Formats: sequence, C-alpha cells, structure tokens
Amino acid sequence: MFVASKIGWIAGNPATLLLLVLAVGAILLWTRWRRGGRVLVTAGTALFVALAVLPIGPALLAVLEDRFPNPEPLPARIDGIIVLGGAILVQTSVERDAAQLNGYADRFTAFLALARRFPDAHLVFSGGSASILDPTLIESAVAAPLLESLGLTLGRVTFEDESRNTCENAAATRALVQPQPGETWVVVTSGFHMPRAVACFRAVGWDIIPYPTDYQTGGLAHQGVGLDPVGGLKSLNLAVHELLGLIVYRLAGMTEDLWPGPNG
Repeated sequence: MFVASKIGWIAGNPATLLLLVLAVGAILLWTRWRRGGRVLVTAGTALFVALAVLPIGPALLAVLEDRFPNPEPLPARIDGIIVLGGAILVQTSVERDAAQLNGYADRFTAFLALARRFPDAHLVFSGGSASILDPTLIESAVAAPLLESLGLTLGRVTFEDESRNTCENAAATRALVQPQPGETWVVVTSGFHMPRAVACFRAVGWDIIPYPTDYQTGGLAHQGVGLDPVGGLKSLNLAVHELLGLIVYRLAGMTEDLWPGPNG
C-alpha cells in the first residue's frame, strides 16, 4: 500500500497530469492527429489559466484547513503532545549535515510552544522514512538534534521512527507510548493535514485533541480572484493529495471516517 500510494501520486497528481496533457497535445500537433493536439493544448492551457486566476486550489485547501478549529483554550492538564513528521527536508538535511525545514515548519514552532507551556507533558515526534528509494532517510534522526538545538530537553521526547504514512504515525505512536484511559493528548500537524490525521488516530481508538497549525490559506471566507499560477497549482496539489488520501485510507479499511469532523 505504501509503495503503491507513492508511485500512484507521482503519476497522478494534478501538476503531472496537466503537464502530460500539454506534452501529448504538443506532440500531436506535429502528426496527422493535430486536431486532437489542438484540443489538448487548448484545454490544458485553459485549465492552467483557470488555476492561475481562480482560487480553485486555495479554496479546496481552505475547506480542509477550516475543518478543525483552533482548540484554545486547551484543558489545564495535557498528558502528551505529538507532532507529526513532514516538516523536514530529510535528504537535503543529510547531504548538508544540518536540519533543513520545508514550508511546514510551523509544526515545530507550535510543538515547542506547547512543550514549554505544558512542562509535564510527554512529548512525541512521530516520523520515520517516507522515501521508497532510501528507507535510511529517517526524519526522527534529523529531528532529534534539531529539537535539542532549539532548547528542548531530549529526555522529555520519545521518537517514533518506524512510520511511513499518517495511519502508521497513529498506530506506531499508540503502541510506543501506550496512552492510558482518561489521559489527554494533543496532536500537532498542518491544518490541511488534520482531517486525515484525526481519521487515523480515531481508527486506532485514540481520541486526541487536534491542534492545527501551519495554515496555507486565510480560510474559505478569504478567497478571491488573483494571478498566482505557482501558488494555485501548489494549493491544488496539496488539497487533492489530502482528499485522495482520505478516500484511499477509507476504501482500504485503514480509517472509519471519510470526512471526520470536530464532533466525530
């Protein structure tokens, strides 16, 4: 499932499909099927313009981000705080011998803020290798020295390094820390990723408090027309990846909720 999902996404993400449509159309323009080529090039160009001008991608992303509101105020007692991997450029970090973060670095800032706010909470970083080519590229191995350099005492942190996707994050972390009945645990991840994360944690019987961060949009109510071809396509890729993840996880029996919400 893990390898198939990775390969399937490489071949089927919106950016790749749009490029394929334009490339095939351009090739056909030089053959006897040039009429079909004109149709594909015109359709591909029109779609790209629509994505560049209309907030199609950002709106879909905002729907995901708006699904779980900020949980503040949090309960006075928090027993554990989990941050999900995905914010580290692991291969680049290894090659440069220094931790390099991607655009989801707010996962770390939120995690550190909560760790200082709840000094007695058990801390967990959950993230193994998401690479199908090099399983030795383990995110937790990069996260440990990074968190220590940011002032966090590593004795407080449990590092889960076996998971390769979100549902494995949930299952492996539960098996590792064995939360007790009545304990209150918080999960930190990007807002657009939170619906999938909640579905996975609920599937292993763990009712956590979602703590979304790292917002990529201002919310559905703040979308408007503009010119942002790169941002529009990036937002669409992120949104489609999450929506397909929710569907595939549910069809594969990995989760019980297709569209989890704050109230179950």
